Amino acid sequence: MSYVTIDQVTKGYENQVVLNNISITLKKGEFATLLGQSGCGKSTLLRSIAGLESVDAGSIFIDGKDITHLSPRQREVGMVFQSYALFPNMSVFDNIAYGLKMKKVKNIKSRVKKMIEMVDLIGKEESYPHQLSGGQQQRVALARALVMEPKVLLLDEPLSALDAKIRKSLQKELKRIQKELDITTIFVTHDQEEAMTMSDRIFIMNKGQVVQSGSPAEIYTSPANTFVAKFIGNYNVCSMEDFRKLVRSTELKGNEVAIRPEVLRLVSVGEDHIDLQENWGIKGFIKDVTMTGNVLRYEVETEESVFHVDYLHHRGKMFEQGTRVQILVPKKECIIL
Repeated sequence: MSYVTIDQVTKGYENQVVLNNISITLKKGEFATLLGQSGCGKSTLLRSIAGLESVDAGSIFIDGKDITHLSPRQREVGMVFQSYALFPNMSVFDNIAYGLKMKKVKNIKSRVKKMIEMVDLIGKEESYPHQLSGGQQQRVALARALVMEPKVLLLDEPLSALDAKIRKSLQKELKRIQKELDITTIFVTHDQEEAMTMSDRIFIMNKGQVVQSGSPAEIYTSPANTFVAKFIGNYNVCSMEDFRKLVRSTELKGNEVAIRPEVLRLVSVGEDHIDLQENWGIKGFIKDVTMTGNVLRYEVETEESVFHVDYLHHRGKMFEQGTRVQILVPKKECIIL
């Protein structure tokens, strides 16, 4: 049974369609990510679920209840924004307690205390937002949403304003809290690595549509089309016509070939121990070498295309810029698009 159902939702502004007949279902307790470039419609979809945007067509259900035309307060969702949106004149405790006080809920003190412990802000109860770091402010915003015990938690790029180290730490914390509370969560980001790290399921959006959905492993290893291949995994994408010329073969069918950079290997031209039953061989030369973290990326120029080849930098010999090489392309790793 689906816990969240988005059924043929359409939304437009003037003559522009922002959401184009989108349908998504989520299970209870699932952590789902809407992933895509700026302007693809992911934040608009999230705001439509929250009730901050109306939809032109389609329906939205949470736990079997049609919430399409309900006000935001009636939807039983919690939302955390990129900007935190904390009250600057209220303490941490009062920011978290605000919604409970508005609803005149009992046991406010104990519920806020529990949330403060969960988001690791013990000792900061009387602090004001300006006295907190960005990561601490985001924890307050998260606690304020969770203390209301929403059925669905909506997160609109909540970590994008933080530096890399704090961001990675909060990714782990957010995932821990989500699993501990077993709360259905919809997360919006344009960061592929963040989506891969945190999600049970990813919905890749482009031009107002979901172009592929699946687990991080499914998305990464089996991109459905050229857009996904280029966006999600830094794939090398080559036209079939050019690829046939490079590997001197006419047996391949399809429009394009996608190959992950980390499955490719480089050998010096002339090495004779290449298994050409399992691999294609493509000759070229090292155009550029860059290092990102522990990954060494070679840019190899061939007669028809430029290929990126990724190595863990400590493995094997290093090739100098300008060196003539042969790219080994495992036949079983070629994805036909």
